[in-house]
Amino acid sequence: MISPTTIQQIQNRAEILDVVGHFVKLKRRGTNYLGLCPFHNEKTPSFTVSPGKEIFKCFGCGKSGNLISFLMEHEKYGYPEALRWLANRYGIEIEESYATDEQRQQQQQADSLYIINQFAQEWFSEQLLNTEEGQDIGLAYFRERGFSEETIRKFQLGFSPEKRDAFTQAALQKQYNPELLQKAGLIANRNDQWVDNYRGRVIFPIHNHSGKLLGFGARILKSSDKAPKYINTPENEIYVKSRILYGSYFARQSMDKSDECLLVEGYTDVISLHQAGIDNAVASGGTALTPDQLRLIRKYTDNLTILYDGDAAGIKAALRGMDLALEEGLNVRLVLLPDGHDPDSYVRAVGAAAFQEFIRQNKKDIILFQLEVALQDAGSDSIRKSAVVNRIAETIARINKAEDFTRQQDYIRQCADLLKIDEAGLHSLVNKYIRDRVSLIEKKMPFDEAKTFEQNAQEAAKNEYDDTTFQLLFKDDLQEKEIARILLEHGMRPWDADKLVADHIFEELLDESLIDNPAVVNLIHQYRALRQQHTEPVSRTQFVYHPDQELSRFAVSLLQSPYEESPRWRDSSTTYSGYQARLFEQNYEEIVRLIQSPGADGLQKYLLIEEDRSLEEVHSAITYLKLRKIKRMILENQQDMEKPHSPEEFRILHQTHIHLKQMEISLTQTMGTVVWK
Repeated sequence: MISPTTIQQIQNRAEILDVVGHFVKLKRRGTNYLGLCPFHNEKTPSFTVSPGKEIFKCFGCGKSGNLISFLMEHEKYGYPEALRWLANRYGIEIEESYATDEQRQQQQQADSLYIINQFAQEWFSEQLLNTEEGQDIGLAYFRERGFSEETIRKFQLGFSPEKRDAFTQAALQKQYNPELLQKAGLIANRNDQWVDNYRGRVIFPIHNHSGKLLGFGARILKSSDKAPKYINTPENEIYVKSRILYGSYFARQSMDKSDECLLVEGYTDVISLHQAGIDNAVASGGTALTPDQLRLIRKYTDNLTILYDGDAAGIKAALRGMDLALEEGLNVRLVLLPDGHDPDSYVRAVGAAAFQEFIRQNKKDIILFQLEVALQDAGSDSIRKSAVVNRIAETIARINKAEDFTRQQDYIRQCADLLKIDEAGLHSLVNKYIRDRVSLIEKKMPFDEAKTFEQNAQEAAKNEYDDTTFQLLFKDDLQEKEIARILLEHGMRPWDADKLVADHIFEELLDESLIDNPAVVNLIHQYRALRQQHTEPVSRTQFVYHPDQELSRFAVSLLQSPYEESPRWRDSSTTYSGYQARLFEQNYEEIVRLIQSPGADGLQKYLLIEEDRSLEEVHSAITYLKLRKIKRMILENQQDMEKPHSPEEFRILHQTHIHLKQMEISLTQTMGTVVWK
């Protein structure tokens, strides 16, 4: 775990303009910077970076955040990975805090393995490109596969010479630990001697999705009955095969933008497709897909297209792991290539354009394809056909997310038609499998957790909460968000001689039932906690970079204040219209220069001069919340009055109504003296 001290150093040193500018070409526009959004395709720049507020915002697709969330979104890093990237860029030494000595040792071993792998990759690449043996054997093989030198360097391909201990000697001379070299799979112990594990093979480095080297795949070039064709790194602290997709580091941005992942089997399939410009391809390494691999795909897209050979083995491989993909909510399609071709050979044979067109025209829905294949195998055998019905019902039952209900129903209809069975019967069978899975999950669920779920369900049923209820509940929260924004922007300003704006807000909002928006409640709680824990002022930066990503995103959204224009501006028929498009893009100094320039007399009366109205805004927002609370109480009291009561009870309810109405009138009059947003 990265220590709070290191996180604070990163926040102090890192600059959003520098970080975002590393990925996006930005041009200054007033106090902000503008560029083409990296998260969606656009021709007119709408992606804005505010160095002052340390946030970014795209006014096209709506994405926003701070520099850490930018890295997390753009590079698909986790929070710790983004921090490590920033620490490396700014030369900040990371201080780790560990719960146990064992965790510290594991992290140290992992860091050592990364360093060793980096050294090995550089050494293998050097052998491939700059030695006679590497060029004659390894480079010749890659060129025969059609790989350009640019592609070879991009994927950091390499070669390990035939000499028994060439790499071992180089690594030991650099004083790398032989036990760790063995754990990394780079050397082996033969008759009490350290020897190279990959000698005489071409090397495929394997990266994680953030670009770190996890291990290697090594392919033998000589035909041998004894030696395996491929050797892979053994599993260790950083190399876990079930969590790795080859090529994900190079494909991540393309998968995100194209909203599709192409899944192939081998290393050369990925490399050939990327060289052809089809750079949203990754490889599973020839194994069945695992939940971790599928979740990695879902970080970038919900659409998975599997490209496998068209023979029986390819079909079988394509169908492995399909049920898990459906459970993860992926939309799975299958493309079977012509007989005798794999993705590598086919893209080289027909070219990128024809290959992509073939994919577009030959995508098969994998559930329907599975059913067709199974029916062909079953033939007229009623017992085998019955097994097909049960298997397809179990598969459809795995599409269990609420948002996929329509998709599930459509599959039931289509599969019933193909099976020539009653749709209602298949529907019942699917529901049976759903119930069986739910029962199995409930048996595994801890008693307290199951009890909580049951209580929540009963409460929801009792109140009959539906979508409309929740929409009404959170519809009118502009003033609540305004209070949160004022806390961030003006909380440390004086309210009066004795207290700050934040203190006044906390006093007025002791009754938290005034606020419905849970994000606002959370921000107020966190702000109050910071005020109580520390003597130094609370800054908005603490929320923009808060480790709670939901809170951070909410803070960023509050700080995105749009440009405003004076009402008189719209009604103006003066000759100053030429200035209109420019005024909202300029900073304060530029506006002053325009006003003072010749021919601009009177221009200033058409500008909205921003005043410090934070105190008015606080008063307005709090008064509004109180008024809303009173309106609720009036409504509840009126509903109570409609019920049968004794004369005395009715008199009390009537007096309560009068008192609440008087309070409402008083607050409404107060609202008339302040700005109602």
